[in-house]
Amino acid sequence: MHSFHLYGMINPKLSDIAGIINKKYPFSLAEEWDNVGLQLGDPTTEVTRIMVALDPLPQVITSAINSNCNLLVTHHPLIFSPLRQITTSTITGSSILKAAQRNLGLLAMHTNYDIAQDGLNDLLARRIGLNETRPLKITGRDELTKLVVFVPQEQLDTVRTALLPHTESLGNYQDCSFSTAGEGTFLPLAGARPAIGTPGKLEKVPEQRLELLLRRTQLSKAIRALLAVHPYEEPAFDCYPLLNESTPNGLGRIGRLQQPAKLQDWAAGLAHQLECETVRFVGDPARMIQKIALCSGSGASLLRDAVRAGADLLLTGDIKYHEAREAEAQGIALIDAGHFNTEIIMVTAIRDFLNSALQQAGHTVEVLTAECEQDPFRTITRHS
Repeated sequence: MHSFHLYGMINPKLSDIAGIINKKYPFSLAEEWDNVGLQLGDPTTEVTRIMVALDPLPQVITSAINSNCNLLVTHHPLIFSPLRQITTSTITGSSILKAAQRNLGLLAMHTNYDIAQDGLNDLLARRIGLNETRPLKITGRDELTKLVVFVPQEQLDTVRTALLPHTESLGNYQDCSFSTAGEGTFLPLAGARPAIGTPGKLEKVPEQRLELLLRRTQLSKAIRALLAVHPYEEPAFDCYPLLNESTPNGLGRIGRLQQPAKLQDWAAGLAHQLECETVRFVGDPARMIQKIALCSGSGASLLRDAVRAGADLLLTGDIKYHEAREAEAQGIALIDAGHFNTEIIMVTAIRDFLNSALQQAGHTVEVLTAECEQDPFRTITRHS
């Protein structure tokens, strides 16, 4: 894996940044129709400055280049559908060519970030004050595996450091491991090149049994990392499949407000919280709401999931007329706060996340936010 190579490097590589993001917001969580991860660039390129944006707009790409960034991280992917050609006759083609000519890497974190724990929907839920949140529509659970490796005492920290980037968090705790002391024995045979001992002589070595929890999808990468740093010619390790259930992954979130509120009053407060020019709502303005479902961006497809979950209201963006009529028929309130305003909050959040992760790895790579993005919609209010 990439992340453990960060320590001691002058600058991280594009692949290292992708590895940092993948550990926190796994690309494997993305919907099948989506396109996430590193979309353009040499994975071995050293990253010197990063820009974060919601959309890979032409003006955002220009801003990143003018700011001397060589990586642009966005929520929405530039390359979404298969391309038959890359030419300047399309906006997408022009953007790809301009980024490639100026050595600007492009990385997208879209539905993987929507679905992941502590991702965009959790961010939105915290912003609006929801408690007791859980996924609105469960899309799956990761199989868990316990990796147990036996390590000489002196190399314990080295091996642990290499494996921690691949481990699963336990609730709000990450980088979890357990170790206990023991004694390892082995007899090197002819042809062996032992790091400790000599062929033909039984060795007894003080060792540590190191245990770590991993997603099954991370196991092969963790084993490669283990083999790269373990001092033994033939490291001893075990992999145990577990029946423990991992935290569910899913689309949207549902939770509760601290206190019930009137729909119209809460919608007005939401406009302030999300800095919306306007919000639209469906339902009786005086209706009391407390159990809130949400989906950042465009989430009207989760309307029936919200109804089944007993939500008083679904907050999302891009609501269409007939979806509003269905909500009326289903007896659930709706708030359309806009695609842009329910997702633009990711920009500063990912900037802060990358800054923290890079600092922990001993790097001072600057992470900027795009300042040229704005909601494409404008509104006119009719005054009577």
